[in-house]
Amino acid sequence: MVFGLIIGNRGFFPDHLAATGRSDMIAAIESAGHTVLAVDPGETKFGAVETRAEARKCADLFLKNARTIDGVIVSLPNFGDERAVAETLRMADLHVPVLIQATPDTPSKMSIRDRRDSFCGKMSVCNNLTQYGIPYSLTTLHTEAPDSETFRKDLAWFAGVCRVTKGLRRLRIGAIGARPAAFNTVRYSEKLLEASGISVETVDLFEIMGRIQRMKDDHPGAQAKLASIQSYVSTNGIPGAALLKMAKLGAVIDEWMAQNEVTISAIQCWTAMEEFFGVVPCTVMSMMSEKLLSSACEVDIAGVIGMHALALASETPSALLDWNNNYGDDPDKAVCFHCSNLPKHFFAEVRMDFQEIIAGTVGKDNTFGTCVGRVKSGPMSFARFSTNDRAGKISGYVGEGEFTNDSLQTFGGAGVVRIPEMQKLLRYICENGFEHHVAANFSTTAGMVYEGTTKYLNWDVHYHR
Repeated sequence: MVFGLIIGNRGFFPDHLAATGRSDMIAAIESAGHTVLAVDPGETKFGAVETRAEARKCADLFLKNARTIDGVIVSLPNFGDERAVAETLRMADLHVPVLIQATPDTPSKMSIRDRRDSFCGKMSVCNNLTQYGIPYSLTTLHTEAPDSETFRKDLAWFAGVCRVTKGLRRLRIGAIGARPAAFNTVRYSEKLLEASGISVETVDLFEIMGRIQRMKDDHPGAQAKLASIQSYVSTNGIPGAALLKMAKLGAVIDEWMAQNEVTISAIQCWTAMEEFFGVVPCTVMSMMSEKLLSSACEVDIAGVIGMHALALASETPSALLDWNNNYGDDPDKAVCFHCSNLPKHFFAEVRMDFQEIIAGTVGKDNTFGTCVGRVKSGPMSFARFSTNDRAGKISGYVGEGEFTNDSLQTFGGAGVVRIPEMQKLLRYICENGFEHHVAANFSTTAGMVYEGTTKYLNWDVHYHR
């Protein structure tokens, strides 16, 4: 990540702390693998910001690098000048996440020479940013040293917030095919998404099938995709003709997404793909999600946004699941399931098989390509977003739980989840009319997604905790 850095200073407080504070914060950010953009000590006093002129110099630096800055960190090694911080951010007009950090005082260093008072100064900075209408994030503790373990974790959290915010703004999603007629639940508003900077690029399934029909069996793209499928998952017992169809489908989708600069996708499946093409797209979609190019079935555009948000936060693959079954009489457990297109990352073991549900309608030979296995145990973050057309806003919910090792005998891709106060969550979902699909990720990143979507995208998101 690239972080703009504002060092606060106030002359009648010990300003030598601004010099040491600047070097300490730069070291902390760079040691975490990030890049820092800050004014040079030769341009402003100690490379800090106190006056209007110094605020202008810092803002000009940020403006020159506006396309590369992912977030701004405001560091207060002493009380700091709250107006200079606010004016820097207003003049730079970056519209990126902002983290406010204040360095703690040491009880043995409370003389006039060494007392920081950043504990108090942080409140003044936050007050001014609120007046200016500039959103900001806070560290876990009110004061944290740059070299502390607490700040190291907060910096990692803030980097996730920045990834979510930047990754969802100007996002382009591919809608491949029409929404299945039976799935009113996945309706969405392109206009509400566009208002948040999210564009949807549509393509008819007929066009995808036409491109596949023109593709020869020995096409380099098809053959490369076939090899990658066979190395990705066990294909024992799967007919070669079905594998080649999947390979062509994957190659055509890859080409279309690249041509249209699309990052993630949602694909029509049920049941046109099986009836008229003869395979399910699950493995192709699983492979995309595994590469963090999230892909959702049933053209669930809002669902794939949840997948992508979690993947941005954790930098690991996400899946789209159904809240599908109760688990015995445990009120905090449920079965999450899909047929499935879950990324390989989710499974303890996985193999390719046929889709048992659709096979009863269209025949087993037309349904090869599912990724079948038990979801492994581990921490779980979940997210669901929806375009609330009646209210004219994007809403959603996020939270955390775990995938468990509880026994489960079923087909497809499935796992048992445990979520504290799950009955309250289920009531919230039903009372607010959310969909039965939920995005999941093996991480504890719900807080990052919540902060990014509520504070910086202005979505109406509930945090279940």
